Amino acid sequence: MEVILAILVGVLYTAGVYMLLRRSILKFIIGIIFMSNATNLLVFLSAGLIPGSPAFVDGTTTDTAHLADPLPQALVLTAIVIGLGMVVFILALKYKFFEVAGTDDLDQLKQTDSQK
Repeated sequence: MEVILAILVGVLYTAGVYMLLRRSILKFIIGIIFMSNATNLLVFLSAGLIPGSPAFVDGTTTDTAHLADPLPQALVLTAIVIGLGMVVFILALKYKFFEVAGTDDLDQLKQTDSQK
């Protein structure tokens, strides 16, 4: 299972970098989302997958060797929330850019109002 998820992380990073190199702002945003999700999976995989490890215990268990590590899960949850806020902000910037420039091309950002 870890090998499959490691391959998925590699594919997501590859697709994210490919999308970041496109000229469209929307593809750039999708690339950021791919790379954010790949990083979240990488942090989640760094804790290791323990099959059958309980997420919650009843308080009587003293054996902590088979418990799930909550720190990577908390980091991933925080990263998801921060990533969502970042994507919403970038989408708002994209909307304003499209409203002003009338195009989705990133090369149009190089032009200023005085050059038109």
